[in-house]
Amino acid sequence: MNDAIPAPARVTVPVAGSDATFPVRRIYCVGRNYAAHAREMGVDSREPPFFFQKPTDAIVPSGATIPYPSATSNLHHEVELVLAIGQGGADIPVETARRHVFGAAVGLDLTRRDLQNAAKEAGKPWEVGKAFDASAPISAIHRLQGPDLPNSGRIGLTVNGEPRQQGDLGDMVWACEEIVAQLSRLFRLEPGDLIFTGTPAGVGSIGPGDRVVGHIEGLDSVSISIGSG
Repeated sequence: MNDAIPAPARVTVPVAGSDATFPVRRIYCVGRNYAAHAREMGVDSREPPFFFQKPTDAIVPSGATIPYPSATSNLHHEVELVLAIGQGGADIPVETARRHVFGAAVGLDLTRRDLQNAAKEAGKPWEVGKAFDASAPISAIHRLQGPDLPNSGRIGLTVNGEPRQQGDLGDMVWACEEIVAQLSRLFRLEPGDLIFTGTPAGVGSIGPGDRVVGHIEGLDSVSISIGSG
């Protein structure tokens, strides 16, 4: 059977230290998973994790220049640990979550904050603020070694060399194992899924000409430059 139209391009992320690539199936994101950032967004309580999605083709390789997105005047940076799922499952216990994770990367959850805030105020979905073109830059994925998921280590972001976000993975409200377990109760996870695990405090605006670099201890950095749109 022939396709009626050209098939969409296959989306992949490089695997660090090899010529292998990680094919991307879905992108899940965790909202307000650092207490200080939650307070930044007006929430001051430990609530159950909630999730939203970005389209697969929002992926951008590290080092790229992306256009300033349309329909916004307040583009924000959010640096995040990204978990790459290598083994599928549903209703995954916290105790066995590690065996489902292939590796980890550094991602940027770019956000049209003005559109997100307007949607929240109107009680509407966030997709226009989160799920737009080129909104998910990501570094190469590192295969995880050993029995533990990365629940500690410095995480931060700079804009034009100036620090903006600084924190530690240990500040996450919900640890990596809990995120995998909770998400798998809502959606069956499959190989190729990516999970952006939330951002520390210090989010802020970026604009044309800015160079953004996100880093996490032990992983490759992710960098992008913002074009004129």
